[in-house]
Amino acid sequence: MFGKFAHNPSLRLIASKVERGQVANAAWNGYNVVNAVGLGGAAAAYVGARVTELRPSNLSDREQTLATGMDVLMGTAVVTGIANGVLGAALGRHAKVPMETGTQPSATTPPRVARLQRAIGVLGTVNIATGVLLVADNALFRRGTFSRPATRRAIRSGDGAALESLVVGAAAGVLAGAGNELRRRIGS
Repeated sequence: MFGKFAHNPSLRLIASKVERGQVANAAWNGYNVVNAVGLGGAAAAYVGARVTELRPSNLSDREQTLATGMDVLMGTAVVTGIANGVLGAALGRHAKVPMETGTQPSATTPPRVARLQRAIGVLGTVNIATGVLLVADNALFRRGTFSRPATRRAIRSGDGAALESLVVGAAAGVLAGAGNELRRRIGS
């Protein structure tokens, strides 16, 4: 979002349209690793959650619908992020080409480079919209879990493993609390 709404438009402050391209490419190439690590981490965490606590057998019909929406949105975010990285690398090979901004060609920008810029602009917009929708979907999902917490879910479903995990977790909490109380009393 910073790139789309602040960095790219700010390039117009640079008088030379060729230098705009060089600055845009240097900035984005410096950020690509950060972007890739962030996107990869988000995707890995989501896949991990989807095969554990967000697996279909743990979800109500409403939650499953929202989780399916998150699947589509996360997939879209990953695909548009990768596509933008690939197109950005291709655009980086044309760093000394005149441009208005990182995603807007100038009148003298070669047609191939102009297409790359426009494609990156569209994919960036799709990626931002996907991120906003993913946050909204996740918020709706989380809001629903407040009215159906894990304890009630395990008890209602009769899932022995889930109920056992809750009992073990509760017991560990009680033991930790008792240990802290004992340590406090012995220490004083």
